[in-house]
Amino acid sequence: MPDIPPLAAAQERSLDDLLVAVARDRDREAFSELFHRIAPRLKGYLQRLGAGPAQADELTQEVMLLVWRRAGSFDPARSGAATWIFTVARNKRIDAIRRERRPEIDPGDPALVPDVPPSADRAIESVEDTARLRAAILKLPAEQADLLRLAYFEDQPHAAIAETRGLPLGTVKSRLRLAMGRLRRELEDGR
Repeated sequence: MPDIPPLAAAQERSLDDLLVAVARDRDREAFSELFHRIAPRLKGYLQRLGAGPAQADELTQEVMLLVWRRAGSFDPARSGAATWIFTVARNKRIDAIRRERRPEIDPGDPALVPDVPPSADRAIESVEDTARLRAAILKLPAEQADLLRLAYFEDQPHAAIAETRGLPLGTVKSRLRLAMGRLRRELEDGR
């Protein structure tokens, strides 16, 4: 009987065996073979999931790096190596989609930069201005002070104030105008 040369596929180790060798011995040759056999399939899979060619290349690299780092968590009794690796790839693609939808925070964004604290003299002026304003409000007639509080401190619209106080809208507006005029004069006289 003539000798039949063994098939090349019969000489190849299974993906499971390669991944176990990587996990157990940190076998670089096994990882290299695993990479060359599965990376092209991963890239195609990631492109079918919507990644562009460049992003698919990048994600494939990230997946294979994770395979190297986390090979010890592979359990051949639970799934095959290809299933485990493609699950890692799917999760990486989901993470990439989330990053695209929720971009990283730009620390230079003006909305995120805290306000510069006021200088000491400005802080003292502010406290003094607040005290003067409170004193001026106390000098107002009670109905004007009440309407002023509702409009400016509780931020209620004039129509809502008129309704809750049972006053015509025009009366609310004229009393607020009178109150603001008195406050302005009081604050100007106090300087």
